[in-house]
Amino acid sequence: MPGLVRRPLIIWLLAALAVPVLLTAVLIPAKADTTEDDLRDRTVAALKARGIENAAVDFDGRDAKIVVSGDADPAQVREIAAGVEGVRSVRVEGGATPTPTTTSEPAEESGVPAFEVGRTDRSIRVQAPVQSQAVKDALSAEVDQLLGPDRQYDDRTTIDAANGLADAATLSALLRALAIGSGDASVRYDGDTVTLSGEVPDQATKATVGRAAAKAVPGAVVADQLQLPTPPKTALSEPCRTFQTRLAEFNRVYKINFLSGTSIVNDASKPSVVRAAAVLKTCTTVRVEVAGHTDDLGSPATSLPLSERRAAAVKAELVRLGVNGNRILAHGYGQAFPIASNATGAGRIANRRAELRVVQGN
Repeated sequence: MPGLVRRPLIIWLLAALAVPVLLTAVLIPAKADTTEDDLRDRTVAALKARGIENAAVDFDGRDAKIVVSGDADPAQVREIAAGVEGVRSVRVEGGATPTPTTTSEPAEESGVPAFEVGRTDRSIRVQAPVQSQAVKDALSAEVDQLLGPDRQYDDRTTIDAANGLADAATLSALLRALAIGSGDASVRYDGDTVTLSGEVPDQATKATVGRAAAKAVPGAVVADQLQLPTPPKTALSEPCRTFQTRLAEFNRVYKINFLSGTSIVNDASKPSVVRAAAVLKTCTTVRVEVAGHTDDLGSPATSLPLSERRAAAVKAELVRLGVNGNRILAHGYGQAFPIASNATGAGRIANRRAELRVVQGN
């Protein structure tokens, strides 16, 4: 009888020890699956919002693999996916027989040589071969427009008529995106992978840099290692603690769009400017940027000044509505960062916009 009692007791003890182990084995993969499912759902939603319906999205951790049909543009798919928060790298396969776009062949076909663009608190750096002195001068002029009073141009460009960049446009969007914020950040292309590293001030800038990188080197893998700053622990009031989140929600819900070719806010968007002023007044200590954008109906030479006028017009109206003008920066980005296709009227209206975001390091 004692032996009969001890054996069930031992069995129960072993079972009790095994339960935590089994639960751990089940719950850890479940957590990973939840993260991957969330990234997959948000990536699919972002693609569908841009009209890409038939993409098969899969995640290994934060690394995306996307298979698209033969009529989809892999570069556009990569750009959209790279802009989804939490995505680290993107690989796109497309065509009737999917061919990975992660090799260096697409970049070689595009003729883009290895380069690096970076910024620090004191300088903007460009390291790249260019085909001529004219391209070198154009890059220098682009950087001059972006440099603040405390930054210098670290020019590391070299002239290589055979293998250099044919024009400054390849790096222009990257330069504008990286000029936002402070601290160290860089975009480096090694002939295969575009690596984004360093710190950016907010998620909107992170997505902007990702889109610009995908545009600069179509077909290359984009490895996004950009970091967002840890918010300082300051004694902010409740409205200021939630201000950045509420401003991001404002941009999502309320749109500020313009009449074509003008800096006049369209009738549907005028209440949005009033709403923006109300949001800004809830926290008077945080600086914000009004970013102006255009569609692609004009040339880049005319689009940039138009976008600057749009940003200035929104700032002027916010000041008229009682917001302190000293806390508002107005910048134009031309047609470099569309959020919709310029092939449709609705898409062009969406791209003729102004957006508001927090300026870090107040």
